[in-house]
This record gives sequence, C-alpha cells and structure tokens, in this order.
Amino acid sequence: MVFWKKKKKKNEEDVLDEMNEVVEASEENLEETAEETVEETVEVVENAESEEPEKEAKTDEAEGTAESEAGSEAEYEVKSEAGSEENAVSEESDDIVESDDTAESDDVTESEETVDSDDEAKSDDASESGEENSEKKQGFFKRLVSGLTKTRQNFISNIDSVFSGFSSIDDEFYEEIEEILIMGDIGVHTTEKIIDDLKEKVKENKIKKPDECKELLINSIKEVMDIGENAYEFENQKSILLVIGVNGVGKTTSVGKLSAILKGKNKKVIMAAADTFRAAAIEQLQEWSKRAGVDIIAGQEGSDPGAVIFDAIQASKARKADVLICDTAGRLHNKKNLMDELKKIDTIIEKEYSGVYRENLIVLDATTGQNALSQARTFMECTNITGVVLTKMDGSAKGGIAVAIQSELGIPVKYIGVGEKIEDLQKFDANSFVDALFEQSDES
Repeated sequence: MVFWKKKKKKNEEDVLDEMNEVVEASEENLEETAEETVEETVEVVENAESEEPEKEAKTDEAEGTAESEAGSEAEYEVKSEAGSEENAVSEESDDIVESDDTAESDDVTESEETVDSDDEAKSDDASESGEENSEKKQGFFKRLVSGLTKTRQNFISNIDSVFSGFSSIDDEFYEEIEEILIMGDIGVHTTEKIIDDLKEKVKENKIKKPDECKELLINSIKEVMDIGENAYEFENQKSILLVIGVNGVGKTTSVGKLSAILKGKNKKVIMAAADTFRAAAIEQLQEWSKRAGVDIIAGQEGSDPGAVIFDAIQASKARKADVLICDTAGRLHNKKNLMDELKKIDTIIEKEYSGVYRENLIVLDATTGQNALSQARTFMECTNITGVVLTKMDGSAKGGIAVAIQSELGIPVKYIGVGEKIEDLQKFDANSFVDALFEQSDES
C-alpha cells in the first residue's frame, strides 16, 4: 500500500514535470512565435517605409516628366502658333496687296461698266420716254378720231363725194366744197380764206383732176389753224392762268386737268377756287386738287371772288409757285354785273401779281357751234383772251368750230378735250386734228 502510494506520488510528480515541460515548451514556442511575428511586422513596416521614398521619387519623376512634356508641348504650340501667325500675317499681307491690286482693277472695270451702264440707262430712258410719248400721242389720236366721228360724218363724207363726183375743177366744184365747209361750222369768213387758198394752190400746181385736190384742201385747213411756236410760253415762266367762260362748259374740270398736266411737268401748281357762286364748285375743285396732288386756296361759298384771288396770289408768292390757276364762276356773256366782276379780278391780278406771265383761257363747248364764237367775242370786250380750251369734242357734230375760232378771232385753240379722264385733255395740234378730221391714219 505504502509502495503504491509512493509509486502513485511518483507518478503524479512525473506527470507534473511533464506538464511543466509542456507548458514551458509552449511558452517558449509562444515567445518565439511572437518574436517572429514582431520581427515580420517590423520588416513589413520597414519595407513599407523604404518603398514610400521610391514611390515618391517615381511620382516626382513622373510629374517632372509630365511637366516637361507639357512644357515642351506648350512651347511647341506657342512656337507653332507664332509661326502660324507669322505665316498668316505674311499671307494676309500678300492677300491684301493682291486684293488691293484686284480691287483697283475691279474698280476700274466697274467704273468703265458703270459709265457704259449709265449711257445704256440714259439711252434706254430716252428710248422708253420717246416710246411712252409716242404711245400717248397715238392713244390720244385714236380718241380724237373717235371723238370727231360725228363731225366727220356731218361733212367730210360729203366732201369725199364732191371729189369723186366731179370730173373737172370749176366754179360749181368750189361752191360745193364751200357749202359743205360752212355747214360744218367752219364759218363763212374762214371758209372763204380756205377756198381762196385752195384755188391758188390748184393753179400753182396745175391740178386738173378734182380727186387730186383733197390733199391741197387738208394743207390749207392746217395752215389756217397754225397756232405758232409761243402758244405755251407760260409753261416756261412764272405765270397765272385765269380760266373763264359761261355756265356748264367745263371750266372747273378743265382747271383740274390743267393742274394735273402741269404737275406732271414738275411744276409747283396752286389752284384758286374763285367760283364762289355755284353750289359745290369749291368741293369739286378740292377733289381735283387731291387727284392732281396740288395745293388749293378757297374761301366760303358766296364770298368775294376777288378776295380769293388776292389770297391765292399771296400764297403763290410765299410758296414760290410756278403756276397759279384760277377757276371763276360761270357767267353769261349778257350779264353786265358778272362781266364787270371779271374786270375787277383782272385789276387785282395786274396790281398784286405784276411781272408774271398772264394767260387768260376761255373754255368753250364745241357742241354749241357758232354760238361759241359769240361767247368768245363778248368776253374779249372784258379781258384779253390769249387762248381757247375747246371741250366736249367727243360728242359734237360741230368740230369745225375749232377751225373757225383760230381764223375768225385770231385766238389759238390751245387745249382740246375728248373725254372725262385727265389724259383726255391735251395740247391742241392742228396737224393731228385735221388728220383725225379727215381720218388720216399717218401723223404728219
């Protein structure tokens, strides 16, 4: 038992020793492991610390390289840009020189072309103006031919029958022509002059056949109606036109059309509405002033016509008008008080507008025939009539009165009207009128 206890105790001591050895061995292993771990950690740290300078160096080296590359690129770009700018400046300089030379050359060419184009434009304008005037003349001639239809039917056809119906030129031949002309309102005195002139031309030219006399008759009538070269001198000077006549002949309308005609010639025109008696005469002329684009001086209905003329003269002076056209009230040639008023107006013009060119136009209705001559003679006793405006030729069978006025009174027909439009009032041309009267299609 004791032995077992001793053996057991010994066994326990051995176990304890073994356990202690194991513990000690474990502790040694732990210490070694810890030391190794610490050493490894230190090495890792040292390695990490040693790697950072290398990385920084590499980074600095990389940054330096990048900066160097960037600087080189920037420098290259600057130099390249500078070179490009120098080249551009050089090229621009060359271009400027070349463009200047080209511009000078182009300017010379353009200048020459401009001169040529101006000459062509002037030529075209002149051509167009001539064509336009020609067309206007042809248009008016056609309207004139149409307007004189009734007059032509009244006696020209009878004259043709005389030329073709007689086999010889004798007194009876002349008497037949004389009768037809008088019936056509050409008038006795004028007809005698035409027949005398015809006989003389037949004798001079040794004409034997009646049908050869027609052209001589036409020329004789044209000579009787010649109005001279200075009939429209008022257009070239500062002037005043006094338009007179009896009631209903178309004075106000003629004033409006004359204003439009003169405005078309670049004249500064003023109209005076001195017809203060007829109802709506002032309003009618105001409407014409709008259509023609000219100024108008007007008073109240029933006011003194002389006062209106006076105000219009002052306005013409202030506005530096070229032409003053005065409308007046229609007055019968047998009304003494109205004719005296016309003398008063004439006195005002002489006093207030002395030195300007005077034109007194009487408006006559062609449909009244020989009565128009009587009207003109009476007005001639009150004022100096310088010309005639012959209206309503398009509806008259007595167009021959135009021939009689010139010959009988020595007053030229200056304007002739064949319609209501502005362009239907035109300057009178004896050649065109007689050609239209005999329906001669070719203008002389």
